Amino acid sequence: MSKSAGHKYQTKSAVLFIVFNRPAETAAVLEKIREARPPRLYIGADGPRANKPGEEELCRQTRENALKVDWDCEVKTLFKDSNVGCKIGEASAMQWFFDNEEEGIILEDDTLPSNSFFMFCDELLEKYRHDTRIRIIAGANFQHGKKWGDGTYYFSNLIHGWGWAGWRRVWNEYDINLNQYDESDVKEKLANIFNDPLVINRWYNIFNGVKSGKHNTWDYQFAFSSFFNHGLCIIPNYNLITNIGFGENATHTKNADDMMSGVPLEEITEIIHPRYIVPEKQADLFTMNNEFHLAAERKNTPFKKFRRKVKALFGFGPKGS
Repeated sequence: MSKSAGHKYQTKSAVLFIVFNRPAETAAVLEKIREARPPRLYIGADGPRANKPGEEELCRQTRENALKVDWDCEVKTLFKDSNVGCKIGEASAMQWFFDNEEEGIILEDDTLPSNSFFMFCDELLEKYRHDTRIRIIAGANFQHGKKWGDGTYYFSNLIHGWGWAGWRRVWNEYDINLNQYDESDVKEKLANIFNDPLVINRWYNIFNGVKSGKHNTWDYQFAFSSFFNHGLCIIPNYNLITNIGFGENATHTKNADDMMSGVPLEEITEIIHPRYIVPEKQADLFTMNNEFHLAAERKNTPFKKFRRKVKALFGFGPKGS
């Protein structure tokens, strides 16, 4: 383990830092990157939106903060003059990164890492470099204290994109418009991964939203690529990334009270590898119940409505009603 003054872990991996219009958050994340002192730093930035007064100045300040690199580091930039949106902007930055690197770490201006996130990524990038079952190494944990399995991390069918590491071998399969997948097959294939009808329907609707252009984002496509290639994501049993970007100025994460906002950072000192390489289905269901807010939807399934009617009419109902 390479260390600097202050006993901070120094990463050997290249880092892609994607920024936009948040100078304060960018400065905070760069400080964590500075602690890890990557040898190569790629900075990608979308351009300001013409219909947003003041955004040009915010983008300028953000880029200025991202470039405050004061350690021995090769810095490369991909700054767009005009806005292309989250989908094209972030995906093109990642394509640029993996065109130049076989593997590496990806952070955005709202994904604040712990220092041991870099150690976690370095070790697992090497361990699973040629294991095609493994798609990405995530840093965020959404289990709120629940640990799964006997290791420092567990395996998931889901893709967590808030601070992650990956390989060119996986990115090469990325399909930004899902051109290789057909709507008529998707529901059946999703049922081979998830056995909850509400979850299947939600992912099916997301798939259609991506195909129609409704979702201006890059990450759903990455998830479907993993689903349909029977891939696994590594998720730490400790939260190594916290999202500091929730709020009204965010593009997608506008609810500052969301349970996934500001989850406390944790540090790890060693990595214990799980004995079995199989997905933790119950962990995934917990995450999707929260992310998709399915509790209310479950209460309004036809059977649940019938049980409530029986109870209202007769004062009793089936067990569990």
